[in-house]
Amino acid sequence: MGKNPDAGTSRGAAPRKSAAGRRRGPVAAVTAGALLATILASGSAASAAPQQKVRQPALDSRSAAIITVDGRSFRDLDGNGTLTPYEDWRLTPEERAKDLVARLSLEEKAGQLMHASLTGKGTYDRAAFSRLLTERHITTFISRLGVGAGTLASEHNDLQALAEQQPFGIPLKISTDPRNGFTVTEGQTVSNGDFTPFPDPIGMGAVDDPETTKAMADIIRREYRAVGIHEALSPQADLATEPRWTRINGTFGATGEEVREHVQAYVEGMQGGSDGLTPDSVATVVKHWVGYGAQVNGYDSHYYYGRYAAFPGNNFEEHLTPYEGAFAAGASGIMPTYSILQDLERDGTAVEQVGANHNEYLLQDVLRGEYGFDGVITSDWGIANDCPASCLALRPPLSFVGAHGAGMPWGVEDLTLAERYASAVNAGVDIIGGSDKPQYILEAVSQGLLGEERVDEAARRVLQQKFELGLFENPYVDGSAAERIVGSTKSAKAGDAAQAASLTLLSNDGVLPVSRRDVRKVFLSGIDADAARDAGFTPVATPAEADLAVVRLADPRGGADLTDLDFSGDEPGYQALLAASDAGVPTVAVPNLARPLILGNVVEHADAVLADYGVSDSVLLDVLRGKGEPGGRLPFELPSSMAEVEAQLPDVPNDTANPLFPAGFGLSYTRSGR
Repeated sequence: MGKNPDAGTSRGAAPRKSAAGRRRGPVAAVTAGALLATILASGSAASAAPQQKVRQPALDSRSAAIITVDGRSFRDLDGNGTLTPYEDWRLTPEERAKDLVARLSLEEKAGQLMHASLTGKGTYDRAAFSRLLTERHITTFISRLGVGAGTLASEHNDLQALAEQQPFGIPLKISTDPRNGFTVTEGQTVSNGDFTPFPDPIGMGAVDDPETTKAMADIIRREYRAVGIHEALSPQADLATEPRWTRINGTFGATGEEVREHVQAYVEGMQGGSDGLTPDSVATVVKHWVGYGAQVNGYDSHYYYGRYAAFPGNNFEEHLTPYEGAFAAGASGIMPTYSILQDLERDGTAVEQVGANHNEYLLQDVLRGEYGFDGVITSDWGIANDCPASCLALRPPLSFVGAHGAGMPWGVEDLTLAERYASAVNAGVDIIGGSDKPQYILEAVSQGLLGEERVDEAARRVLQQKFELGLFENPYVDGSAAERIVGSTKSAKAGDAAQAASLTLLSNDGVLPVSRRDVRKVFLSGIDADAARDAGFTPVATPAEADLAVVRLADPRGGADLTDLDFSGDEPGYQALLAASDAGVPTVAVPNLARPLILGNVVEHADAVLADYGVSDSVLLDVLRGKGEPGGRLPFELPSSMAEVEAQLPDVPNDTANPLFPAGFGLSYTRSGR
């Protein structure tokens, strides 16, 4: 078979220019992209316009009385029968937060510095939650519960009602890892369930239109708020500069200027504009400050062996660039990286060899000082926990979570728990991710390691965002509305359109788009037979019976460290590809580019290669038969060999010597005779 990777009409045969040198706007000649723009034309970001404080907000209570003062209504959260300043929505969020912090005990303030986990399957563990709420005064939680939208809304309402019964009625702020993508990874993402599926973020980089990213984020914002989620532990502003790194699918691409645009668009969509949080916003926690994409050998810094990021190309400044988009959009939160920036020196300062969550230079001098960030710094999970000898030895495929739990105290392993908590908070962290142990804050204060005024400052920042989000007026949601909003028909069409627009055609010997006249029987690998039937095809058991073979290829994760990017030949998907190729049937390979894979032998054995970044079977099959057109451009280059990957610099984008496909490459269908 002829396997010419350059066949078709090129839409980007050379690497892209920087964002400053290219036009912004919808991807040209992309049917799916045009559909997405049409679907989202009406938008709803305007619904998140800043609330006029002179207006009476809608109130909802389960147990707290509603009192009237000067003809206005307020929730009597402390139950004293009078209007306490923090209950007065006419005051600024900062004034209200300062008033509330002044009323809290040290124990209650320490609880505000914890970002704990909601546990349970199918429903939250009420007993575990109640202990954290009543005994430890924790009011910020992450949810990983994967249930229907109505159930999720009801669960959150029940927890909010319990929080309302506490002495000050402080509402919960509930966060989540990303829920609207296709990849599900422990500790990083949650199954999309009822939520509208979009390509993983790297696929939005392939769509190459920040306005589409903003529209996606607006949909996610409405879905989160509908079920009672108020904070997104996203987006990733990391750069995909080390091809072997296993979190590339969560990024928007490899170069600072382009990723900056998407980060800004995502934050604006989630927060409803660039003027800060409102009662319609979802607070964003932009991560991972800073340089996480430059991981040595692509290792994951959840593990001790992967604790270093390195900058031998002297390209650290480019890794700061995406955060400029976050700051321009008024991002409410930042999450530092686990990583130690190995031997980095910046402007004559040797960066301390501790993880960024403990790094005063990165958090105080650079983030707060140079960039003036005054939002909440949320630590990544487990940065103060122990990592015993058994933990230090862990490597993939073993999970980083063991009998010890999860501990990533890189650079501060020798400190006590109280010293680690003090280290993080003194460095600039306001809330400790994944922690439900405020006693270590109390120990740090009692031992003189941490000042109570710093605890006050952190608690004020955390509480101020709850006031800005309108949670002190109404923390409850409508379950029936949640079921209508989450995964609505309109949103689903937008998600499907984005998936189609992200698909990147790398090679095509004229087999695509397929003709219903010529192709009826299909051999499938990694694709649901019912989806093929719905698309009008007849699935068959062997390639020899087929008019067409369609083979999905997962990331091979090869080599001793599971970081290799090439197909060795043993992978089930690759075996199916060879079987189809050997049978002489026209074959379409669909590699998932969670990372920049090496596709030389895939191109050799396929008549068309159509890369995806998260796409449903139904959308994929529609594009194959021409109901949509692939519109994606590679958000990173695709290397030609592991030897060249090993020779590139981890902090520099797109720098392998002879890439098989350059960044920005993407073909369109040739339609003559079709």
